[in-house]
Amino acid sequence: MAREAGANTLTQATTIVALAASDNEFHPPSISDFFPPALLFEGTPFEFTRISMLQVIATALLVLFLVLGTRRLSVVPGRFQSIVEFGFGFVREQVVYQVLGEKDGRRFLPLLTAMFFTILFMNLTGVIPFANIPGTSVAGAPLVFAIVAYVMFIYAGIKRHGVGRFVKNSLVPSGVPIYLLPIIALVELISTFIARPVSLFLRLLLNMMVGHLMLVLFFSATQFFLMGLNAFTPLAAGTLAMGFAFTIFEIFVSILQAYVFTILTAVYIQLAVAEEH
Repeated sequence: MAREAGANTLTQATTIVALAASDNEFHPPSISDFFPPALLFEGTPFEFTRISMLQVIATALLVLFLVLGTRRLSVVPGRFQSIVEFGFGFVREQVVYQVLGEKDGRRFLPLLTAMFFTILFMNLTGVIPFANIPGTSVAGAPLVFAIVAYVMFIYAGIKRHGVGRFVKNSLVPSGVPIYLLPIIALVELISTFIARPVSLFLRLLLNMMVGHLMLVLFFSATQFFLMGLNAFTPLAAGTLAMGFAFTIFEIFVSILQAYVFTILTAVYIQLAVAEEH
């Protein structure tokens, strides 16, 4: 009897939750969030969606940020100029020069700085109210950044060593026995010319997708619990607190992913220009 009573209670609770979800229209996150309806050019290769619009807005805000921050430079910087200089100094000293050294770093500093800030601003659209989705949560933007990184380290290696020596350095590490060369060369080919750009692409894309899905889950659950006053309503406080906490965490992840993508690109460039691996 006790077992039957427990089963009935569980069934009733499940029914209540299901009915509440139906009445309150709980909308959990789904993959469809990353395929919004077209705003312009529907059905063409140039289809323009809400995420495309956020990418354009993020780029425009980045340009505005840089223009305003560098328009009236002074020896004693104001607050806004200090923020811009801190960002530039961080990328220059802690990423580019630390990995590539000052000599090689100067050549690639503009591209790596642009990469860092563009990724950062597109990442941060995921925590901006009424935007709520990162510009890097769809494949297009991370793919472009990965291709740029790929071209940069191949260009750097060919520029420094020439095609033949660059390919040799990339595929044939020094000190490898001759009977292992075919296997090692194949592994290095996959690792250097396939795994690197693919890992850059997937790391950025998937981190930003997961972050968006988690934020939507917490805030959708909060709305669901608040819409119908019942025994589950107090849970809204917990999901709302988790939503705000995860928003702060997502800001950190946005900065971290821009940093990781940029520093890995710098590392790949350094490996390409090195004399031997």
